[in-house]
Amino acid sequence: MSKRLAGKVALVTGGSRGIGAAIARRLAQEGAQVAISYAASADKAQLLASELERHGVRAAAYQADQADATQVKQLVDGVKRRFGRLDILVNSAGVFAMGPVGEPVADPAALERQFAVNVGGVAAAVRAAAPLMADGGRIVTIGSGLASATPWAGIADYSATKAAVAAYGRGWARDLGPRGITVNTIQPGPVDTDMNPDSGDFAELQKRTTALGRYGRPEEIAAAVAFLASDEAAFITGATIDVDGGFNA
Repeated sequence: MSKRLAGKVALVTGGSRGIGAAIARRLAQEGAQVAISYAASADKAQLLASELERHGVRAAAYQADQADATQVKQLVDGVKRRFGRLDILVNSAGVFAMGPVGEPVADPAALERQFAVNVGGVAAAVRAAAPLMADGGRIVTIGSGLASATPWAGIADYSATKAAVAAYGRGWARDLGPRGITVNTIQPGPVDTDMNPDSGDFAELQKRTTALGRYGRPEEIAAAVAFLASDEAAFITGATIDVDGGFNA
């Protein structure tokens, strides 16, 4: 594999597992030095950082609560201090909570935290990173196909958070375009992770929503991120790209 990201420094939030971990691995394979953040899985994050270094790159893991803007800024500043620069920001951290509107069984605290992480955490990371990022940098946010379609009851709050970051991405692309910094959003469909395994209770239902009739693999999302992070994608910005097996076809 060519090292098309050699010399670059990337930060992947929520990078200790699932899609985030696959992205971190792919960026390291492409030659980037990689920092990952995690909320609670310290051992898993440190093991992944050690794994990334076996690709011959520097790597580090940082604890940060994406719902806390102060911690997010400290995270970004810490990466810049340790690695000397920041070229790529991947916003992968996210949480999922359900609750039909107006239903007493809904957990308001969980829904509020979902918005704080999925929207506030992304905004905080971009606001902290943009002034430190080299011109020509890359920002990629992992959204969701559920931003464009809401096929089940009870997920309106989650859908709204993912629609919000896609809208933010379009606006930030305008803000940062003069510096050659691109901002794009990837919207996965159902992806096989420990949070949503393809053997889960609702797996068959989700598979039927895709044109390909299957779950995606985290590595397939990571491949799209690696492309958007590369020089080959220099003329793509403000885009919302579905990597969803045809979920939104």
